[in-house]
Amino acid sequence: MLEAVLGFAALLLLVFLRVPVALAMLAVGIGGFGLIVGWKPALVSAAQLAVHTAQEYGLLVIPLFLLMGNLISRAGMSERLYDASYAWLGHRRGGLARATIVSCAGFSAVCGSSLATTATMARIAVPQMERLGYAPALSAGSVAAGGTLGILIPPSVIMVLYGVLTQTDIAALFIAGIVPGLIGVAFYMLAVSAVTWLQPDAGPPGPRTGWRGRWRALAGVWEIVAFFLAVMGGIYFGVFTPTEAAGIGAFGAFLSVIFRRATDLAGMVAIFHETAMLSAALLLVLIGAFVFSAFLNMTGMPREIGAMVSGAGYPAWLVMALMILAYLVLGMVLDSISMILLTIPVFLPLVRLYGFDPVWFGIIIVVVTEISLITPPIGMNLFVLANVAPGLGIATIYRGVIPFVIADLVRLALLLAFPVLSLFLPAMMD
Repeated sequence: MLEAVLGFAALLLLVFLRVPVALAMLAVGIGGFGLIVGWKPALVSAAQLAVHTAQEYGLLVIPLFLLMGNLISRAGMSERLYDASYAWLGHRRGGLARATIVSCAGFSAVCGSSLATTATMARIAVPQMERLGYAPALSAGSVAAGGTLGILIPPSVIMVLYGVLTQTDIAALFIAGIVPGLIGVAFYMLAVSAVTWLQPDAGPPGPRTGWRGRWRALAGVWEIVAFFLAVMGGIYFGVFTPTEAAGIGAFGAFLSVIFRRATDLAGMVAIFHETAMLSAALLLVLIGAFVFSAFLNMTGMPREIGAMVSGAGYPAWLVMALMILAYLVLGMVLDSISMILLTIPVFLPLVRLYGFDPVWFGIIIVVVTEISLITPPIGMNLFVLANVAPGLGIATIYRGVIPFVIADLVRLALLLAFPVLSLFLPAMMD
């Protein structure tokens, strides 16, 4: 137990020193393993874990979905999605903020990354809201909060990593994220309504688009709708696996870019290069997590925590509350992927001990991770937004996300109280 505590302390120290999380986990995992059982077994174990992880078939989902998102972004679909949302919602008070949230949800459905969704939509939405005289806080809050939908609305990189770590059905996780994601969109809309009700000048209505213009704008996003229905519909009805679905989606996005002539050969090479680099980085992080997890298991820390909690007789609600609190605190210093990879090896024995449904627990953890992404002082989405739109200012961004954090906390309470909201769609797949 002491070895594990010292390992966590060393890991956090390395992270604070800005050592990449993947390398920090590898160094602590191999170092701890080597100090306890010897360096040769430590290096052999790390090599075996690296090879096993690299050969994990389920991880093919990640580069394929990343490729699909990059291709769709290059094809200009994010701009068309925003235009369609604005055509239907922009004429209402706060309509541009609502359109931003809907656009984020739609882009999330084919991207799977919160940071990418935030960065993409910030470049499109913030200048438009500035032009219409929106309050900077509302602009910042709607973009930062809408971006968090990228890790919940499937496909989601976080869900894939969680599924691999816990051996949970990735298809069930994807389907389970649909309803909580839609609830998130609805609650963010309510947050915008609350802000514009209290401050009517914060979100002035824009010009009204005629019905012909609305339907024309909606027709411009048919590809995104088709990709989502093909990918998620195929998974839901068992036509193909998540990996096959990712391949179909990536191929469809590739054809869309070719037919629209959205890029040249150099641009296509850049897309594949960016996808390969990001996929390799995620794979290295996952290998580091498995090596660090092996070190923790060798120290017996997860078993000791389970035995201690079981012996103390803590109620299930208290254990869940403590885990959620841990994620909210860690979200101030770590990104979402690092949080999932570091904590799951410790928390998974508790999940099994208390009989929590692993699919439901995965959704809860993803929602909590979403909240941490926009929770001051160190929410990753907040800093991405500050970098993309430096004119907003970090203090304004902090102020703008508060109504959306409240909306997320209400949604979290709803999902905790009614697990069926997350589980009824996966149950219908059986």
